[in-house]
Amino acid sequence: MRPFVVRARALLVAALVPFAASAQAPAKAAAPPRLNIPVTYWHLKNGLRVVVAPDKSVPTAAVAVYYGVGFRVEPKGRTGFAHLFEHMMFQGSKNLGKMQFVKLIEGSGGILNGSTRFDFTNYFEVVPANALETALWAEADRMHGLAITQENLTNQQGVVKNEVKVNVLNQPYGGFPWLDMPQLANTNWHNAHNFYGDLAELDAATLEDVKQFFTTFYAPNNASLVIAGDVDPKQVKALVEKYFGDVPSQPQPPREDLTEPRQEQEKRSSKEDAKAPRPALAVAWHVPPRWTPEWFAFGLLDYILAQGRDSRLYESLVRGKAYTGGVGGGINPGLGNQWNYQGPMLYTINLFHDAKTSPDTILAAMDVEIEKLRTELVDQGTLDRARTRWRSSFYNYIEGLNGFGKADILASLALFDDNPARINEIEKGMDAVTPELLRKTAQEWLRKGNRSILTVVPAAKPATTVGN
Repeated sequence: MRPFVVRARALLVAALVPFAASAQAPAKAAAPPRLNIPVTYWHLKNGLRVVVAPDKSVPTAAVAVYYGVGFRVEPKGRTGFAHLFEHMMFQGSKNLGKMQFVKLIEGSGGILNGSTRFDFTNYFEVVPANALETALWAEADRMHGLAITQENLTNQQGVVKNEVKVNVLNQPYGGFPWLDMPQLANTNWHNAHNFYGDLAELDAATLEDVKQFFTTFYAPNNASLVIAGDVDPKQVKALVEKYFGDVPSQPQPPREDLTEPRQEQEKRSSKEDAKAPRPALAVAWHVPPRWTPEWFAFGLLDYILAQGRDSRLYESLVRGKAYTGGVGGGINPGLGNQWNYQGPMLYTINLFHDAKTSPDTILAAMDVEIEKLRTELVDQGTLDRARTRWRSSFYNYIEGLNGFGKADILASLALFDDNPARINEIEKGMDAVTPELLRKTAQEWLRKGNRSILTVVPAAKPATTVGN
C-alpha cells in the first residue's frame, strides 16, 4: 500500500496548490451582467409611439399610456388643470359609462391607476395576460373620445378641490417639499407655479377649455403606449393597430420653453404651519441636464450623500449628532425618479427636526459633508458600494408592481427621447462614473449658489383661556 499512499499524497498536494494560490491572490470579481430588456418599438401612422417588452416570467401584462402633458404644460390662469383632467379621464368614454373603466379592469382581475407628473399624465393597468385585449380596447376607447359634460366637469372640480384641501391645506406639512420647493427654486412660471392649482382657477375652467385640452394634448401623436409582460409582440402589434390605428392625430402647439437660468445666489424661504408638530427643513439644487455624464454622476452622489443608513448625511445628522431621525429626498422626489421626467429638475433633501436645533446648525453639518465631495476624491470602495446600492434599487423599481416600473421608464423614454431601448444604456452611464467625475459634478452642482432652502416653522398656538 505504500506506493499508493505516496501517490495519494502527491495528488493531494497538487490539488491543494490551486486553492492556496487562489487564497493568496483572489481573482477579481466579474462585473455583474447589465440589464438587457428586449424592446420592440414602432410608430403608428397617427404618430402613437408603441413599445412592447415581452417577459414570460409572470403571466401578467402591464399596459401604460403616457400623454405628453403635465404640470408644466397647462394654461396660465388655469393652474391645476392638468391634474383636473386626469380625473376627467375616468368619467366615461365612447362605449364606457362613468367609472365603468375601473369596474372593467378590476373585474378582469387587474389593478389600475393614473397620475399627473411634471412632463406627462399617465394611465396604467396590470392585468392577467389573457385580459390584455380588454385593457387595450378600453384605453383606446377613451383616447377616441371622452364623455365631456358640464355635469362631469362640475363634479370633478369639486373632487379636485376637496383633494387639495385634504392633502395640502388640512395636512401637517401639506405640499412639503414636493409642491413648495419648485415654487421657490425655479424662476420659469411653468416650473414654478402651484401644480395642484388655485381653487378659484380650478372653478374657472370651462367646458370648452376641457374639450380643447383633450383634443390637443390627448392625441395619439402626443402619447406613448407600452405593453410589458407575458405577451407576443406580433399579436400585440395587430391588437394595437386594430384599436388605436384609427384615432386621428392632432396639430401640436410649440413646446413651452422650460429652461431655467443658472442659479447664482442661494434662495431662502420659510412658511408657518399651524398643524406641524415640529420644524422641517428642505434643501434643493438644480441638477445637470439629462443624459450628460454629470447627470449620471449626480445619481450616484445622491446615494453617497443621502440614500440609506450608510449615507454620509445619515451618519452625520442621525447617528453622529442626533439632529433628526432620518433623511429623505432624491432627484425628482415625490413625483417620480431620475428617469421619468424631461425638463429641468431639482435634487431635494428633506428632514424633520426638534425646535432646539436651528436649521443653520443642521445646514452647517450638511455643508461639511458636501464640501468633502466638492474638494476630495471619493475612494473607489465608496463609489462601488454606491453603485451596487443604486443598481439594487433600480432593478427593484423595474420589477415593481409586476413590471409597471419597467413600463414607466420605457413609456417616458419613448415619449421624451423617441428611444425606449435607451433603458439598456442606463447602467452603462452609471458604470462610467469615476471619482474625478463625482468631484467635478459636486463642484458645479452642489455649490451654495445653486441651492434653495425651505423651512417649515410650527405656528404659535393661541393661549387657551380657562373660565372660573
